[in-house]
Amino acid sequence: MANTDNEIRYLTPPTVDVKKKKYCRFLKAGIKYVDYKDPDFLKKFLNEQGKILPRRITGTSMKFQKKVATAVKRARHLALLPYVADLMK
Repeated sequence: MANTDNEIRYLTPPTVDVKKKKYCRFLKAGIKYVDYKDPDFLKKFLNEQGKILPRRITGTSMKFQKKVATAVKRARHLALLPYVADLMK
């Protein structure tokens, strides 16, 4: 009965994850047109394999997610972006 207190002790203090609020970068910056000829900008919406990232990860609104998807598909068709990649970034 060494520890009569009902106290829990941790080796490291527990951390509480504070998640940032997701926002649509297009609405915030006032962008109206997603340019398919800018592959560096479109790579921000692709993962390492070249797949389009979903809205729940990027925080993009539905309107602009559709525009991003269309722009990525057009850039792939013109060979500005690869369809499949091993390590793109």
